[in-house]
Amino acid sequence: MTELLEALQARAPEFIELRRDIHRHPELAFDEHRTAAVVASKLESWGYAVERGVGGTGVVARLARGSGRRRLGLRADMDALPITEASGAAWSSTYPGVMHACGHDGHTAMLLAAARHLAEQGRWDGVLQLIFQPAEEGGGGALRMIEDGLFERYPCDAVFAMHNMPGIPQGHLVLREGAAMASSDYATIELTGVGGHGAMPHLARDCVVAAASLVMALQTVVARNVDPLQAAVVTVGAVQAGQANNVIPATARLELSVRSLDRGVRALLEQRIRALAAAQAESFGVTAQVDWRRGYSVLVNTPAETAFARAVALELLGAERVNLQGPPLTGSEDFAFMLERVPGCYLLIGNGDGSDGHRAGGCMVHNPGFDFHDANIAVGAAYWALLAERFLTPQPPLA
Repeated sequence: MTELLEALQARAPEFIELRRDIHRHPELAFDEHRTAAVVASKLESWGYAVERGVGGTGVVARLARGSGRRRLGLRADMDALPITEASGAAWSSTYPGVMHACGHDGHTAMLLAAARHLAEQGRWDGVLQLIFQPAEEGGGGALRMIEDGLFERYPCDAVFAMHNMPGIPQGHLVLREGAAMASSDYATIELTGVGGHGAMPHLARDCVVAAASLVMALQTVVARNVDPLQAAVVTVGAVQAGQANNVIPATARLELSVRSLDRGVRALLEQRIRALAAAQAESFGVTAQVDWRRGYSVLVNTPAETAFARAVALELLGAERVNLQGPPLTGSEDFAFMLERVPGCYLLIGNGDGSDGHRAGGCMVHNPGFDFHDANIAVGAAYWALLAERFLTPQPPLA
């Protein structure tokens, strides 16, 4: 596949500049108006039928060719993060407090580069549908697009997405069948007792002591309830109570992040956290109110589509640059909602491990110093182009 890579590398400078332009003008969840307009304008100029405003600020492009019946969906995310950039790049964010710290600018550029190649030079027969999604960073943009009728108006036989990952050599691809990324739920536990004077604790019902005990008890949820061969995380990220050293506050608040790689474990975590909160509170004479907010689902790559994605990766890059069954991640991705409705695969492309001299090195995503590796635009675009051509091949007529 050297010829395809060379073709995309020759066109890469145009899309590197486009990526850097998007990087200079980052937009938060459901505010991707400029980015969506740029994406839609480019796609229309290449002959795609484009719908704007899907799920808020999403863009969907459709291009049908020949008489093929297969329908392919490729997805890229567009939103940025509320982080002040410190990358030092000449194309750093011009918007204070907002930056592309997760590489969504690169994901958008990769898919656009593939879109142009497929429109002008691609050899395929079927229906290509490109999904440019808003609000992946906690906003649930994928679910909003689905609720807005994404798959009713643009039905797909399979859907694929790709995310850059620091720490993996640039341009290497990592795939995984089955659970690949964790669910992510959010819980708030409000403890209510009786406030009082710090010198007379016997006249109060101290929710601070109850909160401290509950934080420790929550550590047993994973250690003593979840199968050791399963993965789960319960993190107490915030504890808030009181304002003065001689006042016992009447309330305390805990904020939890809860993650798992199995749907059954996800349900177990909620059950045990609710039970522990109630029992711990009662033991200290206070009450507990749990507010549970379900976030992103477990991201599960389906077997046939993952096998297909692996075959494309091997054809493009060779075995030395492809990990066929990488480890799961406890981060979360709302592409999981799309995979609950359509079979498909989510894969990773290495953003570099610092060994190639890239300015950002192996800087992790969601870090003020992060930057997307521009060399990935050609590799990612070539992968999408080859995957589309292999998927959208003429099918034999039905008997």
